[in-house]
Order: sequence, then structure tokens, then C-alpha cells
Amino acid sequence: MSNYHPNGGALPPPLWGRGVAPSDTFSADPHPQPLPARGRGVAASKIREMTKLSTATRNKLKTVSTATVATALFKRGLRIQCIQNVHPLSPEQPTMVGEAFTLRYIPAREDLNTIDVFRDRGHPQRKAVEDCPPGAVLVMDSRKDARAASAGAILVSRLQQRGVAGVVTDGGFRDAADIARLGIPAFHQRPSAPTNLTLHHAIEINGPIACGDAPVFPGDVILGDSDGVIVIPAGIADEIADETFEMTAFEDFVAEQVAQGRSILGLYPATDPQTPADFAAWRAKNNR
Repeated sequence: MSNYHPNGGALPPPLWGRGVAPSDTFSADPHPQPLPARGRGVAASKIREMTKLSTATRNKLKTVSTATVATALFKRGLRIQCIQNVHPLSPEQPTMVGEAFTLRYIPAREDLNTIDVFRDRGHPQRKAVEDCPPGAVLVMDSRKDARAASAGAILVSRLQQRGVAGVVTDGGFRDAADIARLGIPAFHQRPSAPTNLTLHHAIEINGPIACGDAPVFPGDVILGDSDGVIVIPAGIADEIADETFEMTAFEDFVAEQVAQGRSILGLYPATDPQTPADFAAWRAKNNR
């Protein structure tokens, strides 16, 4: 697997893509051996390299919608960036913005997925929770399978305490009501009580994944709101933030005009020459 993002820049090495075979990673023995140091997660220096989202871009994206971003990405030919069939656990949770830090699950194999694997501090699910950088979003590829949980309230609470910006799975969370009360932005398909070990084998940290049919590369920017979650390629995050910030101002103007009875014809899109002039006056009046 290549360790380079398609938009440029080295990615943090995957968990076992650095010479650790799956058979070396877990043991059915009740006292599994620790992972080799080279396979225990992502080096702190690599984590620091990944987190480069500027404060200005982060703040702009917190004010825009996934719908507006989807349109901006569509203009650039990007059509499958929305993570399908994921929903916020709480209608009150804030907008989620942060770089993707990924965890990939494959189907579980019973002789490897015993409860004792959690004795190993290097278990990829546990390492992902402890290594995900503050301000990042933990994105989990659970193969769209919500029959077993991707994580539960204790792990999500730990992410929150560490300053992580949010968590997404295309599977399900257990303790869903508890997670909803935490206040951290969290998105899943549906609640799921069974432990992840039932069906999910955590295999890789911070490699490219698919989440809800969307491609997610480490460092891509994740935006989540009441409509869902969308993935912004890292290399265009700044320009998407700038464009959608402006688009949002125009859409707010349009919404106000429509609420006052104005026709959308010539307004949305702004084909009437009067519309740009009216928008400029509205911006000046509203300091937008």
C-alpha cells in the first residue's frame, strides 16, 4: 500500500503495512504478546504532520453546510464524497470539522477475535482512540455493517476528553443514548449492542478507507452536520472553505428574499442583473 496521499504529502504509515502481518498482530492465546514497536500505531511526529487544517479554514467550514460543500465539490467533478447512510446521534450536536484519522475493520475471524485481544495495548481499535490527534475526526470503515458495534460510549468519551473533533462509522455504536448525551459530534448508521469483536476485526490505523461508499484518505477534511457527513480532499480544503463561505452568504440572502415573497427566477441562480446589486447592498447592511 502506498503511503502517499493523492493530493501530495506522506501519510502516516498504516498499522501493519510496515512489516507486521495480521498473524503477528493478534493471538488467540489468553496472554497475547505485545506488538513489535514498529507496528504499534502511528508515530507522534507523523500525527503532527497530518494535522495541518488552518484555524481560518476550520472556522469557515463550521459555518457552512454539507449541502453547500456537496455543490462545490460537484462543480469540480467530485460526486461520491458524501458518506452514505450515517446520521447524527443527537440533533443538538455541533457541526463537526476536522482531518480524517482512520480505522479499518475487516470481517472477524473467531479464533483471532477473542475477548482477550483487548489485553494488548497495541490493539488497533484502542490505539486509534489513543492516537487520534486533537482536532481530528476518527473515521471508521465498518463495511456498512451495523450488526455489531464499531465502538461504545467509553471509547467515544475518551476521544472527547482527548480533544478529538468527532467520530464517524458506517456501522453502529453501542451505548448510543450515552454517546448522544456526551455532546461530541458522532455519526453512525444505527444503534448496535454487540461488541465489535463479534463481526469486526480491527486491522489498520490511518490508511485509506471506504466509509459509507465514500473514499477517505488520512488528512482529508471531514464536515458533519444535520444532513450527514462529507469528505473534502485535503488538497482543496482551503479553496472549498473560501468558496462555500461566500456561497453561504449568498444563500442566506436568497432565503431572506424568498421569505419576503420574491421569485427564485433571476434570483437563484443570479441571472437578473439586479440580483448582484441587491446582494451587495444586503452584504453591506448585514456586515456579511
